[in-house]
Amino acid sequence: MINLPSKRILVTGGAGFLGRHLLARLQRLGCYDVASPARREYNLTSFDAVERMFEVHRPEILIHLAAMGGGIGANRANPGRFFYENAIMGIQLIEMARRRGTEKIVVLGTICAYPKFTPVPFREEDLWGGYPEETNASYGLAKKVLLVQCQAYRQQYGTNAVYLLPVNLYGPGDKFDLQSSHVIPALIRKCLEAHAAGREEIVLWGDGSPTREFLYVEDAAEGVLLATEKYNGSDPVNLGSGMEISIRDLASMIAELTGFKGKIVWDTSQPNGQPRRRLDVSRAEKEFGFRAATTFQAGLRKTIDWYRSSVLQAEKP
Repeated sequence: MINLPSKRILVTGGAGFLGRHLLARLQRLGCYDVASPARREYNLTSFDAVERMFEVHRPEILIHLAAMGGGIGANRANPGRFFYENAIMGIQLIEMARRRGTEKIVVLGTICAYPKFTPVPFREEDLWGGYPEETNASYGLAKKVLLVQCQAYRQQYGTNAVYLLPVNLYGPGDKFDLQSSHVIPALIRKCLEAHAAGREEIVLWGDGSPTREFLYVEDAAEGVLLATEKYNGSDPVNLGSGMEISIRDLASMIAELTGFKGKIVWDTSQPNGQPRRRLDVSRAEKEFGFRAATTFQAGLRKTIDWYRSSVLQAEKP
């Protein structure tokens, strides 16, 4: 087991949604030698910048969270950018960590790496069973390449690189931009804005039939830290809650929690995305004792309360 407070830790993507929660947890653990530079300091798509970052911070532990992503709309609009930036960032970071003899590398993948028609629940062994869902395949495959790199470097160089597969995250601090946000923040914003404006309906993409699993961001941060401390295996590990809910039921739940009483209209000309998502989360519990602690309704309430107090209050004149 790694004693994290004694290590020099480098976190990429620390300004992001999961990153902010992870850094706060590291601080509470007593980890004070933690670096998480901003993109303006080091552009991770530049190998020279990555090299300079390692020279300055000399990490013993690398936790790679940085990613370029978004919801279905953002993935459809940016497949080339999402593939290139996510692949090149990870490839260069892992290679530089190998060159520098970094003690441990923790790489965050994505549930989008799974095949479109993966048997439910998704088991890590099913990762190579087919092509990902088309609307986010570029993103999913770019992140999947990093699993191959982690395993290849372990085989050839003895690099201790581990790979985690988080399900869709949600919680306070999420992105609520309708052009790039994921489904929960988008639904919360649409319902609250419609309720405030007295609108009688909201329009959502697809037909509401797909199912999704969600993990509260604080739980995800805990899972990453447990894996960093305790897991040293070559096999990828799912991080999730093990729950499953349809988008239709999710929309109804968020409407109720936000007070929106209008009609939900489904635009079936828009894509549904992957038909079902639910992870087998037994490996994470077995290997490093992770189990999600936050119930879904409690997590939604915290997220809605945060949006009301932090975003809506800030927007008031």
